[in-house]
Amino acid sequence: MDEKRALLRHLIATIAYRTTRAVSDAPEDFGGFDFAGRTPVEILAHMGDLFDWSLTIAEGKSAWHTSAPLTWPEEQRRFFAALAKFDAFLESDVPMHAEIDRLVQGPVGDALTHIGQLAMLRRIFGNPTLRENFYIAPVVVGRVGAEQSMPEKKK
Repeated sequence: MDEKRALLRHLIATIAYRTTRAVSDAPEDFGGFDFAGRTPVEILAHMGDLFDWSLTIAEGKSAWHTSAPLTWPEEQRRFFAALAKFDAFLESDVPMHAEIDRLVQGPVGDALTHIGQLAMLRRIFGNPTLRENFYIAPVVVGRVGAEQSMPEKKK
């Protein structure tokens, strides 16, 4: 696997890890929290769309689709399923029909921004995420579902 593709897989695993931290244990009514602009469930639906789109770009048939948000738990499952499909493509030997740099600057970078929005909205909602040192986080390439390791304790 080429170095950029391998690094993109690490970034996808990082997104899974950080998204899990931003959404896990959030009350179901958090999904509909309307502070200003998109609700958390709308943000997560958009993030799922970003990775559906990333996959179509990588396959050489770019197609954008805006999904209507599901319930908060269903949207979490849909997001992680979209991430897993994209990661499976990256892990395969199927040729990449997209510049990895452009995927990072576009949909992947956009998703990172939205993870921060979800974490900030959790704090405003009164249900903040726990603090964590992401430099030592147990991010594992290929682990792109909602089941993530517990944070590492500072050594």
